[in-house]
Amino acid sequence: MEEPPQLELSNLEIQNTRPDTRDEITDEVDDCPIEEVRLTVPITDDPTLPVLTFRTWFLGLISCVLLAFCNQFFGYRQNPLYISSLSVQIVVLPIGRLMAACLPRKVVGIKGTRWSFSLNPGPFNLKEHVLITIFANSGSSYVYAVGVITIVKAFYHRDIHPLAAMLLTQTTQLMGYGWAGLFRKFLVDSPYMWWPSNLVQVSLFRALHEKEKRPKGGSTRLQFFLIVLATSFAYYIVPNYLFPTISSISVVCLVWRNSVTAQQIGSGTHGLGVGSFGLDWATVAGFLGTPLSTPAFAIMNVMAGFFLVVYVLLPVAYWSNAYDARRFPIISSSVFMANGSRYDVSGVLDPATFKFSQSGYDDAGQINLSIFFAFNYGLSFAAMAATLSHVALFHGRCAFVCATIYCVELRSLPYLLFQLNRKTTDRYGGRRRRR
Repeated sequence: MEEPPQLELSNLEIQNTRPDTRDEITDEVDDCPIEEVRLTVPITDDPTLPVLTFRTWFLGLISCVLLAFCNQFFGYRQNPLYISSLSVQIVVLPIGRLMAACLPRKVVGIKGTRWSFSLNPGPFNLKEHVLITIFANSGSSYVYAVGVITIVKAFYHRDIHPLAAMLLTQTTQLMGYGWAGLFRKFLVDSPYMWWPSNLVQVSLFRALHEKEKRPKGGSTRLQFFLIVLATSFAYYIVPNYLFPTISSISVVCLVWRNSVTAQQIGSGTHGLGVGSFGLDWATVAGFLGTPLSTPAFAIMNVMAGFFLVVYVLLPVAYWSNAYDARRFPIISSSVFMANGSRYDVSGVLDPATFKFSQSGYDDAGQINLSIFFAFNYGLSFAAMAATLSHVALFHGRCAFVCATIYCVELRSLPYLLFQLNRKTTDRYGGRRRRR
């Protein structure tokens, strides 16, 4: 008797309510539901462009190393200077085109293998430019583990082995990349998860590579970008190089110079900043990044929380002397003794083993924080829990429906395969067991 054929899942005809035509399905996949993304990101692609070229690796690795060093070096300033990947995106274009014009086009083969490469496979293209910028962006972010190394060396005056320091930074960084890979389906692949700051870079890529006809009486994207670049450089050099003192100006502190309360209210660096203003762009973009790419609702949300904490909760808690807050500065990241003096951190550590000393801590007393630093710690932990409550309040119904459908599909798929397999067995002469 002929054996029944194996049932393949690809042969099952399951009813689908989606469009049947290939064009409609393609349009449905390619069209992003976010309007800002549809207006900025093109859906076309040229698969013939070379990507992993010598120029990509050479310029990408150098950009990553330089940005990592510069941002770490300038991060120790009072107003940290951050060099974003946008700077590399601008500088790399003429260098890439210069390499395309000067490097030899000869194909070099690797002995013993079928591999070959060329230092100059053609004109410097958009995909190479994007990959180099991704390299630079990987090195531009601040490594939080370096703060641990800085505290050990600068505040505790202890040496740390270079291998231990490298392992600390590498493990924390790779842990972040691992979490990003685990949640890629939700944070990267989902068309609803869009990142506004990336749209600025996409617009700049198109302005630098696409040929655009200049409208009458107007300017192209590239011309507009060059104008803004020149004017922003002319503005930025004044408060950062020529007159650094105007990066933060307090009118209240200038009028009442000898008043401690006025300094606490008006200082822009050590107080509430009432009546203060800054001409440094790093001061403007310090709380949320550049406001040019951040949506207005996000800026308003952050500003509302900032106003509530800094101008309502903080003054009430400080001037009501909650937990003896007036013994310490209103804004400080230092730790203090009960009498308001600086805490002797070395007294609670064993100088021989660099471990905690209970007897030294009993003699020095408990650690006291400024009221702002205490709020900072508490709100940082609250923000972690707020992510769960935010998802539950704004997307809880959608998550529940998706989870229900997923569970139903998991339960119904084995039953569906069982039913189809039973029908196929009956069709080719098999027997069914009766109850």
